[in-house]
Amino acid sequence: MPATIGHNIIGGAFSAAGSVVHKSHDATTGEALPHDFIQATPEEVDAAAKAAAAAYPTYRSLSAEKRAAFLDAIADELDALGDEFVATVTRETALPTARIQGERGRTSGQMRLFAKVLRRGDFYGARIDRALPDRQPLPRPDLRQYRIGLGPVAVFGASNFPLAFSTAGGDTAAALAAGCPVVFKAHSGHMTTAAHVGEAILRAAEKTGMPKGVFNMIYGSGVGEALVKHPAIQAVGFTGSLKGGRALCDMAAARPQPIPVFAEMSSINPVILLPEAAKARGEKIAGELAGSVVMGCGQFCTNPGLVIGIRSPEFSAFLETFTAKMAEQQPQTMLNAGTLKSYVKGLEALNAHSGITHLTGAKQEGNQARPQLFKADVSLLLNGDELLQEEVFGPTTIVVEVADKAELLKAIDGLHGQLTATLLTEPGDLAGSEELFALLEQKVGRVLFNGYPTGVEVCDSMVHGGPYPATSDARGTSVGTLAIDRFLRPVCYQNCPDALLPDALKNANPLGIARLVDGASSRDAL
Repeated sequence: MPATIGHNIIGGAFSAAGSVVHKSHDATTGEALPHDFIQATPEEVDAAAKAAAAAYPTYRSLSAEKRAAFLDAIADELDALGDEFVATVTRETALPTARIQGERGRTSGQMRLFAKVLRRGDFYGARIDRALPDRQPLPRPDLRQYRIGLGPVAVFGASNFPLAFSTAGGDTAAALAAGCPVVFKAHSGHMTTAAHVGEAILRAAEKTGMPKGVFNMIYGSGVGEALVKHPAIQAVGFTGSLKGGRALCDMAAARPQPIPVFAEMSSINPVILLPEAAKARGEKIAGELAGSVVMGCGQFCTNPGLVIGIRSPEFSAFLETFTAKMAEQQPQTMLNAGTLKSYVKGLEALNAHSGITHLTGAKQEGNQARPQLFKADVSLLLNGDELLQEEVFGPTTIVVEVADKAELLKAIDGLHGQLTATLLTEPGDLAGSEELFALLEQKVGRVLFNGYPTGVEVCDSMVHGGPYPATSDARGTSVGTLAIDRFLRPVCYQNCPDALLPDALKNANPLGIARLVDGASSRDAL
């Protein structure tokens, strides 16, 4: 395969018809990196979407085993990207080597996990209600249902996870597992990384005999709108800002054929410190929480951006220690200059608000993000102040003190939808907390007990989603195997001859999968 870094990937080939050139940059120095990235022309965006559409009939019809082999091959190619690749990613993002090595393992691991999902077969959601010809007053026909891929999916790369939420990340893995070809829009913050991963996916596609157009990738600013509006695209996966995600949702809804957008957008991930926990281990929690706030320079979508506690001497002691711990935290380089600019803007808004007090943090200056701690009056939550609800993407958090449990419930009720909420508790805190638990269940996608939200396990039971604005559709997740559901739709067959049925629904059950037959789970042939 020729050296084609910076060229768009369309229909299994490389294309660079445009004249607009973009550069990737060293995140620490700002120095331009060697390769030119050619922005996709409108014709190339059209060609990429059409290539995915052309691949769809063949790709969706492949056996689950063949698609699984493709995903396994992608994982192998990712693992084979060596030290030079890791060095490139660290240079583009300022993320440390160990973080990138771990993220590469997570990215290949989630590909292999979706391969297991395909081999397991439960994603088909096979349901069979056999005919009841003698039923009175009307007979029942034979009805059989399973799920197929929606069609070509547009995936937008995230800035903060250059591997796990990007080119071969969770959205791409879930879409490919569902039988949906992908058109990937590379993020401007790590285009060289995207190029290497895109070529790895192409190698895997060639080795496993996938149809041309199963994976496509385009570069450039402004090309995303044309992609989302293209009639061939049937769903969108996005991780990024509320502004960007909402714009895509509005575009998709305004199409002649509206399509779903699964956007993970904005969350402040409240951490609630309950009284017995503050009394038993407030000092320890202060140190752990400070570490969570600044982990990865605060550039996690699950970063704890709000800490809520009930007024008490123990909470005051915790806050004093937490302030001291935050003051000890060192500045870090952010993903890129744009991310730092947004962080500075967010801090300026907090500092300017009359209801918010700055507790600690060196003056924000230079090219690194300096950790900050603020305290806000609870009235901002009770009265619906929007500033406190806005995510400040970076190493900062806001503490809110409430008078009692009743005010705690009112404050939480004032929160928008979140990805996570964390309860720091001791057994003595749990009695009488049923109302609190029920309220959190309505507000978030994941409730944590005695942990910290910065860390999302890739597994069958994980939910990385939540009510708006955390995501655009609270019924899904962008991490874990349930993510495949976003790109599947049900199809029902009525009185279909057995020979024409998909294997998942045939009487003989050739796939050997569990199916819901007349209301009972069964792997038996019919």
